[in-house]
Amino acid sequence: MEFQQVIDSRRSVRKFNDTPVPREVIDRLIRTTLTAPSSRNCRSTRLLVVDDADTVHRMADMRDYGSGFLKGAPLAIIVMGDTSKSDMWSVNAAISATLLQLACVDAGLQSCWVQIDGRPRLKNAPEGEQAADYLRTFLPLPEGCAPLCAIAIGYSDFHPAALPPLDPSDCVDYLSER
Repeated sequence: MEFQQVIDSRRSVRKFNDTPVPREVIDRLIRTTLTAPSSRNCRSTRLLVVDDADTVHRMADMRDYGSGFLKGAPLAIIVMGDTSKSDMWSVNAAISATLLQLACVDAGLQSCWVQIDGRPRLKNAPEGEQAADYLRTFLPLPEGCAPLCAIAIGYSDFHPAALPPLDPSDCVDYLSER
């Protein structure tokens, strides 16, 4: 697939069928994800691949809003940052997560980002238990690593409509001599 096709085809999809993602495809996604640039090439991003259906289903309860669709995903990859390697771990992890989502499109998969970092389990209790704390109760998140997001991944017959056109003049300014 051409790069522009990958960019144009990426959408947040929350409906997956139960077809498992083959290990060789997962391995290719991981290899691509780990090529992402990082601050001072510190490579602070860490990944946790979860393809056990019961565990992915349980992950959906990390928040009472915005994560329920994980129950239908056959695969989730938690994108984390090693906080001892860089104070830019969250930026590095975000770049990696974006690359992961683009790699999914290239592999014929759909995906959707679920924010973990800074999100409470209960929307109406923002100072209560955090999504990351809940995940730590049953996932082997490495010591010193903070989870940024989970990427739900799978095959889907659902194809959302194309994004509406965006006028670049609404969000881009040029400073040039032309």
